[in-house]
Amino acid sequence: MSTTTIERRELGRFLAVARQQFTDGGGPAEMFSRAVDAAWHEMVGTPEYAAFSTEHAGTVLGHREMKGSGPIGWVAAYEEAYGLLPEVWFTGADGVLDEGALARYKETGEVLAEWDCGPTTGDGDDASPGSR
Repeated sequence: MSTTTIERRELGRFLAVARQQFTDGGGPAEMFSRAVDAAWHEMVGTPEYAAFSTEHAGTVLGHREMKGSGPIGWVAAYEEAYGLLPEVWFTGADGVLDEGALARYKETGEVLAEWDCGPTTGDGDDASPGSR
């Protein structure tokens, strides 16, 4: 699957928020969007990714497996920086929008989701920038 400009834009925003979360002493941000994660998987480990991550996060953030479910902890920080999460965050890798999840977010302002990966700082905290 080839990703779109929107997915890459959102990946850049995610990396920026994830880096800030690390800087603030928090754990790794949860990657809950299959569509945005597809863009991440397409780029990670390529020469382009190092420049992309550095542009958005100020450093190269890696990728690691990290399964979980529950509230997504970085949504408020994202909204402060960029506004409401766009639909792509609630879209599968197949391009199908989870209208129920989007409606719950719009109604409550919270995102409850499952994830299977997240960022790593690349400084020995689990995975190298090229890990999937």
